[in-house]
Amino acid sequence: MKIIVVGAGPAGLLFALLTKRRQPRCEITVLEQNAADATFGFGVVFSRGALEFLSRDEPQMHAELSRVMESWPMQRIVHRDEAIDIDGNGFSAIGRLRLLQLLQARCSEVGVEMRFGVLVDPSKLPKADLIVAADGVNSAVRTRFAHVFRPRIELLTNKFAWYGTRQRFECLTLTFRESRHGAFVAHHYRYSPDMSTFIVECSAATWQRAGLDTMSDEASRRYCEEVFAADLANHPLVGNKSIWRNFPLLRNEAWFFENKVLIGDALRTGHFSIGSGTRLAFDDAIALAKVLEDGISVKQALLEFERQRRPVVEKLVAAANLSSYWYERLDERMALEPWRLAYDYMTRSGRMTDERLREEAPRFMRMVDARRA
Repeated sequence: MKIIVVGAGPAGLLFALLTKRRQPRCEITVLEQNAADATFGFGVVFSRGALEFLSRDEPQMHAELSRVMESWPMQRIVHRDEAIDIDGNGFSAIGRLRLLQLLQARCSEVGVEMRFGVLVDPSKLPKADLIVAADGVNSAVRTRFAHVFRPRIELLTNKFAWYGTRQRFECLTLTFRESRHGAFVAHHYRYSPDMSTFIVECSAATWQRAGLDTMSDEASRRYCEEVFAADLANHPLVGNKSIWRNFPLLRNEAWFFENKVLIGDALRTGHFSIGSGTRLAFDDAIALAKVLEDGISVKQALLEFERQRRPVVEKLVAAANLSSYWYERLDERMALEPWRLAYDYMTRSGRMTDERLREEAPRFMRMVDARRA
């Protein structure tokens, strides 16, 4: 079988690696428009549940990632200078570039051909038995065949910018700060011994009042450093195409047609607030590689891929969307007491009941129950 993978992100590379390992006679080529060492953003985070899925389905990759990841057993909410720790929510993180380099090295070892700096024309795709479009949220393949995939995109109203910093944080933390222009929240966590991700988010109204809509990238970065000065401890923010954006909630009516299939962010997005984007990409890659093992036709394999994955994906994306909508009312949340804000955050998706929280985060819920009393 000849397979072309468009896009060398986590989804495309893991799919190529797994398929080549299991079916060495497959001819697999990965085409990527950027250089091999180019990446956008900083670290990526995995929940404990996401790593459990990877451990079950791809133990070799899980073991390799576990050796280099930063990990912690809880998360923290900081509001009005009070830190609320939430036990039982384990997370791990790794630099996005480090993750891609690891996947590239393993793909090279098993004989996957990778071509970087190749701008793919979706109207002139190479001949292949299977085309896997793993080319991200701005997928050229999906755009070219939009009349078939029928994508739907909802832009959230909040603005966010993705930074890094050399400030080392103890755990995954949400820090809420008031500025003279309005409320801000930072999503931050360390992803290497000396670097952390630092995502800054605010409402569109706050963004405009602060003048961030007209500031240069450097001025925006300095403004955010001032808002979160107490948390950054004089460490500057680091930019990497850190422009202000609206998060796109993407879904597609069709997942595949003919011999073309979407995976990863080309298929659907998961809001960064639940750390599910890379997990969803990995799960897509694992599922697609598995169905191709069965010796069935490409069409049957793609039908089976969608049959297995769609219910799981829709459940996870629904939770991610509810989480993203919680932030859309950020200004209102700021009036809550710190413990109430933390509890409201933990129950934002509608899936976390008090009983489940008492089981998964007993110390946190003992504090909540005491405050309620």
